[in-house]
Amino acid sequence: MDFSKLTVTDWVIASATLLGPILAVQAQKWVERARETRARKLWVFHSLMATRGARLHADHVRALNMIDLTFYGPVRLGRAWRSKRDQAVLDSWKEYLDHLADPAHIDPNNPEAVFAQRDELFVNLLFTMGKSLGYEFDRVQLKKGGYSPMAHGQYEERVQNLVVAATDIFQGNRALKFAPADHAANSGSGAHAAP
Repeated sequence: MDFSKLTVTDWVIASATLLGPILAVQAQKWVERARETRARKLWVFHSLMATRGARLHADHVRALNMIDLTFYGPVRLGRAWRSKRDQAVLDSWKEYLDHLADPAHIDPNNPEAVFAQRDELFVNLLFTMGKSLGYEFDRVQLKKGGYSPMAHGQYEERVQNLVVAATDIFQGNRALKFAPADHAANSGSGAHAAP
């Protein structure tokens, strides 16, 4: 075959025939990476939304700790390439984390103000994250839209009290008290003592 007789059109067709499958595979990989990235971001957002009424829940803490990695952006040529929306999420997270982790923000004389500011920073994080993912929630909905039964809060408080009491006993700071119980009153047999 004489390559000198090929026209520009022939070269374009030959190049497309050779490069087409390679480019198609690369495009498919790019689409899969974009889907995986979005799925990870959605998992973080969904976890935070689902546990916004139980911020000590392990899934809530896990989702918070994944924000830095999930919204970091792809690294190309030694540089992170992130969108302005992802950067806004990271900035909101840093501000909220600073408030959570810095003991200087804890005012024992005014805990309500501390928790109000913490709530505001958390709502700002959810709002920014939702916006970056295409959700249109308003701040009031994010703040008051979650449901957490009173029984869950009471249960968590009881568990926390039990853990504190057990820790005090095992550390020797509190004695374990035993009191005799009235067997007839606790047995439920209905037997009564004669007068």
